[in-house]
Amino acid sequence: MFARLMPKEGRFFDMFAAHADLCRQGARELAALMGDLSQVDQRILNVETLEKKADKITHDTVDMLHKTFITPLDRDQIHQLITTMDDILDLMEDAAQCVGLYDVRVVTADARALADIGVQCCDRLHMVVGLLHNLDDTASIMKICEEIDRLESDADRVMRRGMGRLFRDESDTRQLIKMKAVYELLEEVTDKCEDVANLIEGIVLENA
Repeated sequence: MFARLMPKEGRFFDMFAAHADLCRQGARELAALMGDLSQVDQRILNVETLEKKADKITHDTVDMLHKTFITPLDRDQIHQLITTMDDILDLMEDAAQCVGLYDVRVVTADARALADIGVQCCDRLHMVVGLLHNLDDTASIMKICEEIDRLESDADRVMRRGMGRLFRDESDTRQLIKMKAVYELLEEVTDKCEDVANLIEGIVLENA
């Protein structure tokens, strides 16, 4: 009787989907920034705005978690998933701000490639999070998670290639330091997407 009177489930899957959409938008803003430095301030502001919206969703999700008696997934899984997704936009904000703070004037092809991989990761993240409400389609979920893992490996290769080029060819030490920092943050975005994919794989294995 008592359990029936308590709040049940909540809109957790809607929260996940909304957050994943913000990640997708953030990835596009970051890629646009890396592709064209003529609107640096506006692009940075756009990413910062998206990050603040994502923070609000994360806060609301955790608050709902405390108020919900019966949850659709394990409480720790919900908390880990939303906070790890939030880390993605935090890293995007760091990368965008890095370009502005370091006064980056030239972005390399490798940085643009890393940003593009981030877009692909976040597109797939949005797709797979949208499938979480129905764990019957485990094959599709696992396939998308594998694609994210593959993209993260691609990002590792691009970063290693980019770092090699920087240390081999870049004569301006300041430019080398700037781009090294940008590479590392862009690659961390894909790392965090892989972390989310791994969490989702664990959710599927435990709940399907």
